[in-house]
Amino acid sequence: MKKKVYIGLGSNLGNKSENIHNALVLIDNIDGVNINKASSLYLTAPWGKTDQDDFINQVVEIVTNLPPLDLLHRLQDIEIKLGRQRDEKWGPRNIDLDILLYGEEIIQLEELKVPHPYLLERLFVLIPLQEIDAEIIFPDGTKIREVLSRARVRSDGQDIIKL
Repeated sequence: MKKKVYIGLGSNLGNKSENIHNALVLIDNIDGVNINKASSLYLTAPWGKTDQDDFINQVVEIVTNLPPLDLLHRLQDIEIKLGRQRDEKWGPRNIDLDILLYGEEIIQLEELKVPHPYLLERLFVLIPLQEIDAEIIFPDGTKIREVLSRARVRSDGQDIIKL
C-alpha cells in the first residue's frame, strides 16, 4: 500500500543548492518512490549546534510503497553517495535527509522515530511542510497551523528566508 511521506532535506557545506538538487534527483530515482511536491528552498540558521554556516532546507512529499526502514536505508545510501560524513551530532553536512512523517504512522524504533523527534520544534521543516500542504494533520491529530504557531512562539526569532 502506498504511503504519503514527507522528507526534510538540508545542506550547509559546499554548493548547498546543488547538494539539495542532487539529492532530489537520487530520491526520485529510487524504485517505488515518486516525488509529488517540493517546497521552496529556505535559508535557515543552524539549529542545535549554532556555530556553523547557515543551511538551505527543503521538504518534499513523496508517495512510496517502501516500508519505513527500507526508505530510511535508501536515504542513508544517498547521503553516503553524496559524501555525507557523520563526524558530530548536528554538525556541518553537505546533505541531510530526514523522514519527517510516514503516512499517519507513529514509529518508535532504535533506528527510526516518526514523526521525526524534533519536527514540532523546527521551523525550517514546519514552514516548508505547511507550504506543501497547509492542511496536514499529524498522527496525534494536531493540525500544522497549530504546531507552527507554537513553534514560532518558541523560536526566539529564528531566521528563515524563502529563496
